[in-house]
Amino acid sequence: MRMIDQETLDALWDFGAPAESAARFRTTAESSPDRDELMTQAARAMGLQDRFDDGHALLDAVESDSAVVRTRVALERGRLHRSAGDADTSVPLFQLAAATAGEAGLTFLQVDALHMLAMADPTSAEAHTVAAIEIADSAADPRTRRWSIALHNNLGWHLHDTDQLEPALAEFELALDASRAYGSAEQIHIARWSVARCLRSLGRLDEARAIQQELHDTDPPDEYVEEELEALGPRP
Repeated sequence: MRMIDQETLDALWDFGAPAESAARFRTTAESSPDRDELMTQAARAMGLQDRFDDGHALLDAVESDSAVVRTRVALERGRLHRSAGDADTSVPLFQLAAATAGEAGLTFLQVDALHMLAMADPTSAEAHTVAAIEIADSAADPRTRRWSIALHNNLGWHLHDTDQLEPALAEFELALDASRAYGSAEQIHIARWSVARCLRSLGRLDEARAIQQELHDTDPPDEYVEEELEALGPRP
């Protein structure tokens, strides 16, 4: 099955500059045998500019019926609807994307679809996230396993916000492990901050303060670190 390597797509993306990304995808698609797959990413970039009708028009013009393209069309159409404020319409599209990807063995896209489904369907967010984690944690390729960082973090905050603090801490620590294995320095920083924040909720203030102070001393300035240090107060 033909599919563009995810690292190749990553190199074309700049989520901070969606207009430029859309132009880059459309230009690359002109001479590519993977035109339809690339156009799904141009549609996603349109959504990031709130150009939802333009994004749907690009997806309407996709002709390929491959499992990869069908998955991406459902996924990106779902994202367009959710970003436009219509989460209810996005849910069956994310479900279709997850099912199509699962049947075709497209683990990266299956995890992406489940991740989006968790955001669009908050009543079942924990179940969707756990399912995505099981796939990501057992994946063979590092790019798919990198999903574990965000997924464990998301589950950690869900548990934290429902006062399940010990399980939340375990998830934040798993996110930290994944960020150290597959992530960036920024992702490690965020994961350590989250561990410390949960420790504060657990009343383990000395441990929380030590982590936040180290982040303050060694990492780039971060207002959230400063807020936590202020909340924790000086060491007794």
